[in-house]
Amino acid sequence: MNASSADSSSPTPPRARRAVVACATFKGTLSSRAAGKALARGLQRAGIAAHVVALADGGEGLVDALASQVPGASRLSASCRGPLGEPRTAAYAILPSPAGLSSGTRHPPLAVIEMAASSGLSLVPEAKRDPKITTTLGVGDQILAALNHNNGDVEILLGLGGSATNDGGAGMAQALGARFLDKAGKPLPPGGGALLDLARIDISRLDPRLTRVPVTVACDVRNPLTGPEGATFVFGPQKGGSPEDLKLLDSALAHYAAVIKKDLGKDVANVPGAGAAGGLGAGCLAFLNASLKPGIELVLDALDFDRAIAGAALVITGEGRLDRQTLMGKAPAGVAARARRLGVPCVAIGGGVERGAEQALRGVFARLESLSAFAGSAEAAMREPARWLEDLAKARAEEWLTL
Repeated sequence: MNASSADSSSPTPPRARRAVVACATFKGTLSSRAAGKALARGLQRAGIAAHVVALADGGEGLVDALASQVPGASRLSASCRGPLGEPRTAAYAILPSPAGLSSGTRHPPLAVIEMAASSGLSLVPEAKRDPKITTTLGVGDQILAALNHNNGDVEILLGLGGSATNDGGAGMAQALGARFLDKAGKPLPPGGGALLDLARIDISRLDPRLTRVPVTVACDVRNPLTGPEGATFVFGPQKGGSPEDLKLLDSALAHYAAVIKKDLGKDVANVPGAGAAGGLGAGCLAFLNASLKPGIELVLDALDFDRAIAGAALVITGEGRLDRQTLMGKAPAGVAARARRLGVPCVAIGGGVERGAEQALRGVFARLESLSAFAGSAEAAMREPARWLEDLAKARAEEWLTL
């Protein structure tokens, strides 16, 4: 799968005057593509050709990033349930996948799904956010749509991130045919809170196609399922969980993991990434036999990023905030690693840069830039981020080329 050649608006000059721009989203202000184009305009004003690659690390934007840049991709839609069970439609992509993601010799089309399209936090009004009842039923609906494509002859890439849920992927498994039963043998209602009453898991009706369809999960966090660094305590507060809710939900996920181990023979509790997307990572391991991989690595491979930057003088990346989390599998760190491998300097631009993290970040990036510092304040940078990114690129372009 090769990245498309567009998003560059001028002929390619000699190698020493070519840059590749590959940013993550500047959350709340600019998409990956919009940030990249703003930087490209500034570089081109300085006489430097710029090629823009839109990125996603598994969360929101994964489908768009691949569907819009991989030749031969198609965009489809799936009817699904939202985080509160409401009907909605989610986009997914089908990619011609000559390379595939499985270890087999033949590679069917690749269905790309992002869970945020059905179970994302942005889909729930702030006043209605409650991780005790939000569900991943819609993720299961999306997977069913992918399984129905091409008579089930597909591979699946599922992006995790941006979730409104904390149900450990139980809703996803319910939509795919699994049954979660209480002591009386009655099905549990959706939501993470109900898992405290889980007594038995019945997978006898789980969609049999899942045994032969390879599923790869794009995951940019390494959190375990439970505990202080687990799904609930790290991500639950932003989903509307109170301190009391968090204790309940963490206990519920610990109990859920114990029943999975008892009934399915799979120990998912401490697998790095099991806590991703409210524990959906654990659900994917338990019910999809999925493999969890860093999202940015999958995307960079799909876009043939190494080929895009070969011979470039400079790579520019960035995100809304550069901090210690940036170095834990986020898109800018993945971009920098690819650039370093090919001997191309990589500049990182953040809306802000965490004080105290500069030394660690400088160990990865050739140069750090704060858009807030350049604009004079965080407020100014957030009001007109595209303008300030363009101006920053024009002002620093020649300096960056000397790195």
